[in-house]
Amino acid sequence: MTAPVATAAGRPALGAGPLAFALLLALAGLGYLLFPDNLALLTRLIAIAFLVLSLDLVTGYCGVATLGHAALYGAGAYAAGIASARYGIEDPLAMTGIGLLGGALAGLICGVVILRAHGLPQLVLSIALVYLFHEFANKASGWTGGSDGLSGVTTGPLFGRFEFDLYGHTAYLYAVGLLLLTLIILRLLVRSPFGMLCRGIKEDPVRIQAMGASPKVALVKMYVISGAVAGIGGALNAISTQVVALDSLSFTQSAEALVMLVLGGTGSLFGALVGTVVFTLFEDFVSAANPFHWLTVVGLLLIATVLFAPKGLYGTAADWIARRRARP
Repeated sequence: MTAPVATAAGRPALGAGPLAFALLLALAGLGYLLFPDNLALLTRLIAIAFLVLSLDLVTGYCGVATLGHAALYGAGAYAAGIASARYGIEDPLAMTGIGLLGGALAGLICGVVILRAHGLPQLVLSIALVYLFHEFANKASGWTGGSDGLSGVTTGPLFGRFEFDLYGHTAYLYAVGLLLLTLIILRLLVRSPFGMLCRGIKEDPVRIQAMGASPKVALVKMYVISGAVAGIGGALNAISTQVVALDSLSFTQSAEALVMLVLGGTGSLFGALVGTVVFTLFEDFVSAANPFHWLTVVGLLLIATVLFAPKGLYGTAADWIARRRARP
């Protein structure tokens, strides 16, 4: 196993090297083999993982409080969906790029507004923005389909050869490839001088400003990058389901993303993935087993995690392994 790497919180990150990516690829292959009839759920899980990763960039690494991150995800979904349904763009790579740009633009707008405040007012601004995005999409029904959702989204074959079949094989493999590529880029980003600057802003923005850097400019840049990542997830959702609903811009989506991030552990890319996988699969299995009381079970899981693993499942496991390795 590779040596742990220190995260923003000062704890080691489990397998932050090639082994972690190999493990992720192995798990993706295992999911493909074990759940051949449920690849749609796994593809949706990966799309949500992009949203949680993007939230981790601004909350876990920069310390920005937000409950409106679904605005970025939904902007990417609608951008890709409108490009297909209204302008006939069917290439999945082009739709993904358009979703990325839509999310980045939404990230720029949200970043400029949200970063004008701090603390609780910042949280309120993020909630207000996601409601404004939701209401705008609802009223612009000629473009977005309103409450009925945007239909007519069609996806052409990937690279001109691989069709998006009803079983979701191509969509799932495309999602896995996107996720691995994005993780590699984000890992380089958070380890770069810019990533270290953002971590410093989270810890002590006054000192960073005294050193001559502009915390607000850096945070706006990170918000744009975060929007691009969330936009990829939204575009992936539009490509795989071929419909875009208002739920992608809902406050509930934002709140669930924050819950997934806390569950896995903030300030760690792999922690965001762990939280997404555990919450999504747990929610799916428990709701199927007990459709009347599944929310109670999910609530108990979250309470237990916060009380007994306050650094999240991934962060707590990383600390435990670090302590074991530190013993003589």
